[in-house]
Amino acid sequence: MAETRLIRKDALTKLFEKTRQSGRRILAPKAKGEQAFFEEVTSFGEVCLDHVQTRSSAKEAVFPKCEALLRYKFGDKGAVSYDEKPFEPPVTVVFGTRPCDARSLAALRAVFNWDTPDKFYLEREARTTIISVSCTKADSDCFCTSVGGGPGDTAGSDILLTPVSDKEYLAEILTEKGQAIVALAPELFATAGGAQKEPHLAKVAVQFDVNELAKTIPVTFNDEKVWQEQSLACLGCGTCAYVCPTCACFDIQDEANRQGGVRLRCWDSCGFSLFTLHTSGHNPRHVQSQRWRQRVMHKFSYYLERQGMLGCVGCGRCSRACPVDMNLVEHLKELALHGRNG
Repeated sequence: MAETRLIRKDALTKLFEKTRQSGRRILAPKAKGEQAFFEEVTSFGEVCLDHVQTRSSAKEAVFPKCEALLRYKFGDKGAVSYDEKPFEPPVTVVFGTRPCDARSLAALRAVFNWDTPDKFYLEREARTTIISVSCTKADSDCFCTSVGGGPGDTAGSDILLTPVSDKEYLAEILTEKGQAIVALAPELFATAGGAQKEPHLAKVAVQFDVNELAKTIPVTFNDEKVWQEQSLACLGCGTCAYVCPTCACFDIQDEANRQGGVRLRCWDSCGFSLFTLHTSGHNPRHVQSQRWRQRVMHKFSYYLERQGMLGCVGCGRCSRACPVDMNLVEHLKELALHGRNG
């Protein structure tokens, strides 16, 4: 059962040090110019929490951009031997995620536990603790409330911190992983009393009815005009997929020489023209409008049908990062309107 405590802001430094001393790796937002990226940090002074959203998501903690699945060597007469060292990902704390990022873990888990469980993802997640910080401010690209989340949503977090004064955080300890962190320095936590988080949370207006969207968006599948108009600016650069906390597409390739090689899994994107290219040269999604349609349909229709949840948490990163200013919320509203008009 969840517990609610208070922790002083100046006590976070001590909690950070206790966490480091326990042997845990810590990933947190680190400022680079005007933006923040999740990176490994060794002191609390490196952590940046003064941002609406980080440029990159925390997804890399459980699903790295590129990882080795296996290594092998060529022996005599073409025999192949494999490096069978046990897979032991580092015990990690991801600190400073926003609630939307924490919520994205459920979408990733659904993919990597579907059909055949993926040991690489599942073991990383099992060794990862998520300490999120509620949103006290938002911008025009945030739409978490439209897809079932919120600035103080606890889903996916092991501990959720909400600033309730200039000096204190309300700490919601939600899981056994969260309790293990508190146990490192229980003296830093006090009783919560009557502290409430809701008055301190950002206000994020609902932009669309997601249930209605799920019904209307499939109607637009064969409306080539609307998909072409929406995708005219799209460069197919994949930026939206690479900053997205829920995108799980990957490619597997071998890098090898005469002695041996390594099999790599690397991020991919359905927005790339090569993503669906067949060896024969045929490409079933040969134009960018079809690839844009696939991205939107996957997140707001196929994902819901197959996994029982959306493939989007409303973080807004895709709209912020797009080099040609494609805005996902505007496109979703347009698609909902076209779907209603049938």
